[in-house]
Amino acid sequence: MTMPLSGNRDFRLLWLSGLFAVLGGQMSALALPLLVLKETGSAVQAGAVGTVSVGAVLLTMLPGGVMADRVERRRLMRLCDVGSLTVVTALAAAVWSGHTPMALVLLVAAAGAVLSSVYGPAAFGLMRAVVPAEQMGTATARLQARTHTARLVGPLVGGALFGVHPALPFAVEALGLLLSTVCVALVRTRSRARKTAGAVFSRRELMAGLTFLWGIPYLRTVLLVFGLGMNFAFGALTFTALTAFSEGGRSGIGGGFVITCVSAGALAGALLAPRISPDRHTRALILVTCWTCVAAAGVMAWISRPLVAGVMCALCMCLSTIASIGFLSKLLVLTPEERVGRVQSAAGFLSSVVQPLGPLAGGALLTAFGVRWAFTLTGCVLAVSALVVTFAVSARAEPSPHDAARPPGPDHTTAGAKSAVPGD
Repeated sequence: MTMPLSGNRDFRLLWLSGLFAVLGGQMSALALPLLVLKETGSAVQAGAVGTVSVGAVLLTMLPGGVMADRVERRRLMRLCDVGSLTVVTALAAAVWSGHTPMALVLLVAAAGAVLSSVYGPAAFGLMRAVVPAEQMGTATARLQARTHTARLVGPLVGGALFGVHPALPFAVEALGLLLSTVCVALVRTRSRARKTAGAVFSRRELMAGLTFLWGIPYLRTVLLVFGLGMNFAFGALTFTALTAFSEGGRSGIGGGFVITCVSAGALAGALLAPRISPDRHTRALILVTCWTCVAAAGVMAWISRPLVAGVMCALCMCLSTIASIGFLSKLLVLTPEERVGRVQSAAGFLSSVVQPLGPLAGGALLTAFGVRWAFTLTGCVLAVSALVVTFAVSARAEPSPHDAARPPGPDHTTAGAKSAVPGD
């Protein structure tokens, strides 16, 4: 009989490690631009913090996956935590002393993004060794619930601490990173480092995750349509709602309510997911999510009320989170252990590469056509994505681990890989 997750010591430690790290990261995500505004009074320089973070993540996602497959994952996670702890502690000391160079702020933003690109795939790879396949859906849901809770609480705590003293959010983040390092150090499971001839960051290595995904029609279609297309369109939808219900910037109540509902919907989805086994009903959940988003765009086009928009966005985000947990769980089980880091990085890259353009597109539609048509046209994009997922033959046949065992692409020379090895 399989041990329940509550009794899985290593999973509990991984969960706690991520909680400390993500909570601290969410606090600094708010505190960093506030710090720049306080020091310089420039909104442009404050915005540069977010630009540097997003750019660094996109540039390092694929190399991060390669590193997660080349280095023993537990050791790599500890190195990432220690690196983050070093730069955050330096920033906290600088803020406390009253002298904070802009270069240090940007370094912290870039370092945090780069280290996250390595830490995330390594954590998923180690979880693959820690959690049995039949519990992967529940484990993924608990990780998502942890992350969404931290995203709700982190900015509030970070803002409150910043109001007391600008150095406090970074000092608390440093403490969280220290606790995260300790939790990872206590994990007993190890993953064996993958040994392959050739350059670490060769084109073949960097593209291995994308090659794996492209070689399986189901994964390719779902990621391109549900991951990339729907993320882009939903980003445009929520930004349109935020702008439309903020009365041109005169009031933040309506727009803030919509964004709060989006966060609450994501958390609700993560909490509900373990009750419905999303990994067993992934296709149905993806279809329901897609068509619910289409309906939400139509409703918001004709009923211009913040309450209605908030409820519809929350419903969409709830369903999207459950479907994403199901897909991610299935992807983790399908992926050979020696490729987990690169495949996870590639999936994240495909899902997020155009996401920053969604708000830009929503703003452009709103400016050019007004609120009703902006929602309508966004709904048309969502409808196209929903039609493809519904009727594409490749999206209907979900593969089994046997089908994915030897997909086309590199890695047939991998030596000595196994899911986990005991001891040091």
